[in-house]
Amino acid sequence: MVVGVSRLFTSKVFRKKIHDILKVGIGGTLAFGGISIYFKNEKFYDSLVMPMLHKLEPETAHNVAVMAAKYNLVPEVNLKESELLESRVLNLLFKTPIGLAAGFDKNGEAVEGLFKMGFSFVEVGSVTPLPQPGNPKPRVFRLKEDLAIINRYGFNSDGHEAVYERLSQLPPPGHRKAVLGVNLGKNKNSVDHVQDFILGVKKFGPVADYLVINISSPNTPGLRNLQHREELGKLVSAVVTARDSLSGTHKPPLLLKIAPDLSDDDKKDIASVILKNENRIDGLIVSNTTVTRPLWLESAERQEVGGLSGQPLKSLATHTVTDMYRLTRGLIPIIGVGGVASGQDAYEKICAGASLVQVYTGLVYHGPLLVHRITNELEDLLRVGAVLVRLMHQGWCHTSTHKF
Repeated sequence: MVVGVSRLFTSKVFRKKIHDILKVGIGGTLAFGGISIYFKNEKFYDSLVMPMLHKLEPETAHNVAVMAAKYNLVPEVNLKESELLESRVLNLLFKTPIGLAAGFDKNGEAVEGLFKMGFSFVEVGSVTPLPQPGNPKPRVFRLKEDLAIINRYGFNSDGHEAVYERLSQLPPPGHRKAVLGVNLGKNKNSVDHVQDFILGVKKFGPVADYLVINISSPNTPGLRNLQHREELGKLVSAVVTARDSLSGTHKPPLLLKIAPDLSDDDKKDIASVILKNENRIDGLIVSNTTVTRPLWLESAERQEVGGLSGQPLKSLATHTVTDMYRLTRGLIPIIGVGGVASGQDAYEKICAGASLVQVYTGLVYHGPLLVHRITNELEDLLRVGAVLVRLMHQGWCHTSTHKF
């Protein structure tokens, strides 16, 4: 009998049956996956794709996600045509207020795939003048219980030349499916911080729809010191001059990305500097990651060194948006970022004073269809807000907390 069983397992017929079963199984799985992606099945990502990615080390999973976007292995979501969602900010047209924050596509490898996912704007970077590896690994940590991430990447970058080469292959500004921003950083060992940013403005000015001066990452020594009044004044004056001196008619808006950990005096200083006519920055991004650690964090990785993003950052970032909107008297457009994982989160940022909103950490936990859901939820909330305003104007409603 043993001999008979052995012959069965080694026979060509048995091997062919096993091969056919595997082929059908794998084919069925791929077909199900393809159908789920095509029909934008968010449960497919929540229950299968994201848990599988989370089996990988965080940085490896991040790289896999970038490659998926690079090779268009992501669901296609057409940007919604909606008067409620569309806006003109920084003299640029945004079909929706929802964009991707810097830090995901650091080297400009996956821009078109990210546009395909339904973002109305994508910000690449931070990009440093010279290539640099960043901080030693491990340098990214998932805080699953807190829906958060801690990173201490340290501006790992392919450098200006490599990133410029990729971005220059895209359609020029004004002819893309969505808006492209380039976030500029400085090299860790640079002796002239201001010059690093000037080089970035000159390099990427011709290919970017907008540029960001990132002076708020907590993972580059001395970078946040550039937020102080005197240092900031010199920096802003220099980069504005560099932008204005670009040849041709395309002179992209300049935005400043600030930290959420600023004191009240720091915020006042920043507002006073950027409101000066000779130092007029076009916009603010509020905010970067935080070095604070709320006492209620549950994850074992909560004490890792680096910048904290995700849900624990949400309230602090929104409060900073409110403060900067008030201090700048609404004269400087604000992009709100930090803990956005739903339409309600985006709506709160907008009500606090943001004109646009960026997402990043939410993608780690909810996958690429998150942007589609946020956009739909936000439109519903804006529609309700618009109805309330009309009722208020008609005398049906005397008070409203809604911005709209």
